[in-house]
Order: sequence, then structure tokens, then C-alpha cells
Amino acid sequence: MAHRFTCRVYYEDTDMAGIVYHANYLKYVERARSEWVRALGVDQRALKEGAGVVFAVRALQADFLRPARLDDELTVTTALDGADAVRGARLRLRQEVWRGGDCLFTATLTLICMTLRGRAVRFPDDFRQQIASWGENPPV
Repeated sequence: MAHRFTCRVYYEDTDMAGIVYHANYLKYVERARSEWVRALGVDQRALKEGAGVVFAVRALQADFLRPARLDDELTVTTALDGADAVRGARLRLRQEVWRGGDCLFTATLTLICMTLRGRAVRFPDDFRQQIASWGENPPV
């Protein structure tokens, strides 16, 4: 049960050999996470302005398996990482970047919910409910 986000590799994403520069994989997965949150029905701007909370990456483990190249169409998948993926102020996700049937990049990461002053706080209840119902009605 994974959210899917499609993007294309542009010239600006690559080095002189036409291979995606490693930091751009992080941009692809960040964009896909933002779209996943949007597909859940969460308005991150409203959360920031109303509840005074934001999401931030606390930890990330990445594995570069194969290179993406200029003009490739990529699919980034985002899924909860385990049955206890949401706990207090922490959310664990697994993200993968695919080109057709080839997995090019994997990342396991921990997101936290925090105040605008940087203090970790529990994810809002409505966000937790949206995550829980995601299993029943997954966004695509």
C-alpha cells in the first residue's frame, strides 16, 4: 500500500555524463512525501498557521542502487515503514525511486512533528486518523 508520484529527470538534475546527481534523489523523495501528505488531505500550511506545527526529517538512511539518467520517467513510492510507523512525534517511512521495473534508490526516514520553535510534539489527532484510514482508502 504505497503512494505513487511520477516525475521526469531534467538536464538540471544531472551531471555532465547525464546521470542524476545524488542530492537530487532527496529532492524527488521530498516532493513525493509532500504529495503523499496532500493526498491524505493534510494542508501543511494550515497546520503551520493554525496548530503551529511542521514536519521535519530527523533521520535518513539512503541506498543508491542504480543511476537514473536524463529524460527517465521515475516513480517514487512512499509507504509507512512497519506496523508501528506512527509513534508520538515520530513517523517512519520507506521511499523508493523506480524506473520501470528497476529500483534505483531506497530511503528509510524518520519524520518528526515539531513546533515552530523546534520542540518535538505529537502528531495532531486528525493527521493520525488520516494515516490510519489510509490503509482502508489509500491515496494514489
